[in-house]
Amino acid sequence: MEKATTEEDETFGEWPLKRLMTEVCGSGPKSADDMTRAQATEAMRRIFAGEPDHTTLGAFWLANRWKRNNSEELAAYVDEMCSRVEYAEPEVDPVDCGANYDGKGETAILGAAAGIVAAGAGTPVVVHSGDRVPTQKQDAYKHVLDELGIATELTPRDSAEMVDETGFGFYYQPAFNPAIDDLWERRDMMGVRSFVNTIETLANPAGASTHLGSFYHLAFAKKVVDTFVESDFHDLDRVIMFQGMEGYDDIRPGYTKVAEWNAGEGGSESDSFTDFEIETAEYGMDFEEADLEVDDVAVDSATLTEAVVTGERDDHWADAVALNAAFRIYARDDVDSIDEGLEAARAAIDDGSAAAVLEDLRAF
Repeated sequence: MEKATTEEDETFGEWPLKRLMTEVCGSGPKSADDMTRAQATEAMRRIFAGEPDHTTLGAFWLANRWKRNNSEELAAYVDEMCSRVEYAEPEVDPVDCGANYDGKGETAILGAAAGIVAAGAGTPVVVHSGDRVPTQKQDAYKHVLDELGIATELTPRDSAEMVDETGFGFYYQPAFNPAIDDLWERRDMMGVRSFVNTIETLANPAGASTHLGSFYHLAFAKKVVDTFVESDFHDLDRVIMFQGMEGYDDIRPGYTKVAEWNAGEGGSESDSFTDFEIETAEYGMDFEEADLEVDDVAVDSATLTEAVVTGERDDHWADAVALNAAFRIYARDDVDSIDEGLEAARAAIDDGSAAAVLEDLRAF
């Protein structure tokens, strides 16, 4: 007997989430199978349409978490998301910084300062975030920029103009990625992260050719590269990732790994994917992660951002910002080495270029 066809099946296909759970991906961490690209695509279309029962949706997200998505599945999810994103590309080609949207709770957010310094050195930078995104709902880029008096609730076109006028731009998730923002309540009820927390960082709302991100294990960097390669929507030239603090795009002090990929014939298995180790002390960042802890992440990060970019501080905070800026400059291939990026970052602070970017951002 053939399975009865529902109106939803005729609209979406043959694989409602409940069937995927039962027959493919929901049996457990060791026994679950990976979905085909077509199955993952249909699942994401159903999710965006609000078709699945809430219990089934939560179970599907949890099953994907314990099974661990491969790059083919993630690429399918990313492409469905990106087909709903409102893109606004600036005239310049910036570095896309995709930090975890659910924020940080212990250490200062250095990416705003680093991006402003990099912009002062001539490297345009784009950052993007939402507002109290589940599950952590902690401070992110938006909240630091709000404290600095920089406009954040912008249309995508205004964000692109911000990049062209100042060298630094912020894109606001509810404005450029409303389909993901509409899932906020369901994500909040989950209580744990899902693959949505991964794919939203890969939206690349400015259409940049370079992505900068972070990882805890190198395997995640490889998966991100392979996701970009398998995506039908994205066509990146370069990806730089490093071990970040609290999952953010702030480089971790001490011994850390860096992954670098340049577009070529293949993904992370090709010769164009390399990884190397650095000691941040060799680049002036000679302290512990605990030295970057703050009491109020948004407020203190904003205060430190202003003090560093205007040259009022030359202590370990300035060293941390300079190295993070150097990675952004290096990521865009504006310099040949991290050392040269560090020189450019420090020069942008010393000659007032970084402070000028901050002033322009406040006036935008």
